[in-house]
Amino acid sequence: MRKATVFGIVLCLLLVLTASAPATQRRRGKPRPKLAAVCGDPTARCRTEYTFEPYNLPFFLSSNAVIYETEKFYAIILKSVRDDKLDGTIFVPETERIEAQQLFPHNKVFTSRDNGMPGDLYYSSVKGDQKFMAVYAGRTQAEAKKMLAKVKATGKFPGANLRRMHAGFNGT
Repeated sequence: MRKATVFGIVLCLLLVLTASAPATQRRRGKPRPKLAAVCGDPTARCRTEYTFEPYNLPFFLSSNAVIYETEKFYAIILKSVRDDKLDGTIFVPETERIEAQQLFPHNKVFTSRDNGMPGDLYYSSVKGDQKFMAVYAGRTQAEAKKMLAKVKATGKFPGANLRRMHAGFNGT
């Protein structure tokens, strides 16, 4: 009787452990990909192996990267334009980006020009037919709110709005 009870307890424990193994494996199985840190200050060196266009928001990217995403960050959309054709011919001009960059020397002003081509950067939290100009506003909501106040104080971007987003690279 005593052996049967011990055997029953051991059997129950094995069943419980076996049933919970897939959940444990899911947590340990695939490591979460490391997200790249954004280089939000254009005056600071960005340690990346990739050459970004001046209008891109740079982040660490190895020279042989295929698909990569950044950590989440805050940006302030300064201007947006609709690209109905989705052919990459409509975007915020580089001259406007440079003018805005002069207003915020320690926060990168960047624009979207994603055409779906290999090597393009893409940004989340924006409709696919919208091309935009934004300024990096930090990693935290507190930093972002301070930056939004600076942007609004210029009086040059009346529709400025805050977004939490991430950038991505598709090299395939």
